[in-house]
Amino acid sequence: MTTIRIGRRQSGLDGGLLLFRVSGVPVLLAPSWWIGSLVVTVLYAPLVGRLLPEASSTLSWTLSATFAVLLGLSVLAHELGHCVVALRLGLPVRRLRLFLLGGIAEIGRTPKRPGHEGLVAVAGPAVSAVLAAIGTGLLLIVPLEGALWLLVLEFAVANIAVTVFNMLPGLPLDGGRLLRAGVWALTGKRAQGTRAAVVGGAAVAVVLLGWALWGVATGSPDRWLRLGVCVLTAWFVVMGASGELSAEQRRGVSDNLRVGDVVRPVLQLPAESPVADALSASAGRGVVLVRADGVAAGLLDQARAERLAEVSPLAPAEQAAEAIRPETVLLDSESGEDVVERVQEVAAWQFLVVDENGRPAGVLRREDLRAALRSGHR
Repeated sequence: MTTIRIGRRQSGLDGGLLLFRVSGVPVLLAPSWWIGSLVVTVLYAPLVGRLLPEASSTLSWTLSATFAVLLGLSVLAHELGHCVVALRLGLPVRRLRLFLLGGIAEIGRTPKRPGHEGLVAVAGPAVSAVLAAIGTGLLLIVPLEGALWLLVLEFAVANIAVTVFNMLPGLPLDGGRLLRAGVWALTGKRAQGTRAAVVGGAAVAVVLLGWALWGVATGSPDRWLRLGVCVLTAWFVVMGASGELSAEQRRGVSDNLRVGDVVRPVLQLPAESPVADALSASAGRGVVLVRADGVAAGLLDQARAERLAEVSPLAPAEQAAEAIRPETVLLDSESGEDVVERVQEVAAWQFLVVDENGRPAGVLRREDLRAALRSGHR
């Protein structure tokens, strides 16, 4: 199972073991991937014994573990397809993460066009389909017996499974994103596409559970593998669809958000001002500390300033300043959705808001934005 996560902030390398980077995007292996691979290995080993009756126990377990690795590599290739296309379209990708039985490409900004959403969504299944075709072609060459044949079969089946599953029409799967893009293009409303794809996700979960139970009832040789995988994937689909619906509701709130309604008034103070005086003067406002040469030293960090004032109230306020970086500067003309996404993807607790001429217009604090979004959501 693979998916794309859009708009949720994550801290780069907190998702597992760093494998490598693609165009600066970290590719991580989550701890849960090992659990998922162990489950696949245990459930697949009996099936190997049936396909290769002459295989020893050691060979069966080795081929089962190899299948789990091939499945992981197939998911990795699939997610790299999403990643490369997103980057080509100018969409930032925070990280690519393999977990349990699937993967996630975390895209940092919502596509503004249904066409872009569709292109990113279809890129992963397209890569998997190509790999499945290569595996199927190899099956026509290798002898139809033995461990080599089974390895090639595993490679082909893994990529066919990744392709077919991800094209199912329900969020958070790629097929659901294609369905959303289609409805979005027809109606002009992304939210309507999301609702249709969430319903599709619920239907996919029901079908998966039904297919698994049918395998158990009929005594299918792969019934326990099917049951384990289907229960996990149905849970994944339901949770993912719920998350997409919640994200769409938050996006609807942010569309109506005006930056001017949530920023704090800005106060400019000399950077050498005593930190205790700067705290007293702030009184709920954002404080820009300016050096004698007119260059901003940063924004006053409230918590750091309070700690400094306890031990050295006359210390220069600049010692408690948070640097103003390009990514922490917002335009007061930016849309609510753009502001929310910018705040989510930057590790900072306050942002300087400026007008079109670059003059400070206010300070936006992360907790103020959260409160406004919660209030609007209710």
